[in-house]
Amino acid sequence: MIDTRLKQIALMLLDVDGVLTSGQVIYSDTGQETKVFDVRDGLGIRMLTEAGLIVGIVTGRRSMALIHRCKNLGINLLKDGIRDKAAALEDILKETGVPASATAFVGDDLPDLPIMHRVGVPIAVGDAHDLVKQAAIMTTRAKGGCGAVREICERILRARGDWEPIIKRQFT
Repeated sequence: MIDTRLKQIALMLLDVDGVLTSGQVIYSDTGQETKVFDVRDGLGIRMLTEAGLIVGIVTGRRSMALIHRCKNLGINLLKDGIRDKAAALEDILKETGVPASATAFVGDDLPDLPIMHRVGVPIAVGDAHDLVKQAAIMTTRAKGGCGAVREICERILRARGDWEPIIKRQFT
């Protein structure tokens, strides 16, 4: 059942803090914010885009660290500083032409619930808030910032039949 829905995904949207990161925010003495991203998640994102999926970010916070990470991964669909994630979703669906039913969103906390209720495939990371887990059709074993996105990417690629071809083409 879940794999059938994962197979139909054309667009995967991600929250950042608590999904691509552990949720911790680090500030230097000068007030510069830094974030720690998991390289395994990055490889998963690259494999998804190679398989033809669109990957985007919808997050409430803005940071230069995120902008640099998106540039590094080739993510051009970045909606940061967003207060109303459901409204941002509507804009993204119009922009991409992808229906909500073919869209996944990965979240971890309460501000993610409105968008999770509107996408076809809501996903929670392993250490998400209980209400987010209840709204999800899938919860990762991994915690946010610790390979949860990679876990999702692999599951999507396997469901679509793209896993083996990508592995053979890139890593053998």
